[in-house]
Amino acid sequence: MHSLLLNILRALVQVPESLELVEVKGDSTTFLEIRCDPQDVGSIIGKNGKTISAIRVLINAITSSPDHPVIIEVIEPTGP
Repeated sequence: MHSLLLNILRALVQVPESLELVEVKGDSTTFLEIRCDPQDVGSIIGKNGKTISAIRVLINAITSSPDHPVIIEVIEPTGP
């Protein structure tokens, strides 16, 4: 799942070297934090959040575990 998500994200962004995917597993939920270059945040989120929403649906369909959902968040970079 981790490598699939990274491949999808690399196809969307302009600076794939700056992509970072952090996976935090909890007891009942897995969190995936996406960190990227500031100029790529809009590409990942998409218009009205449609791109990130589609990614979330796809990843949750692949994991297919209603007992252990995957939550994907885009962490927006802060200033220098």
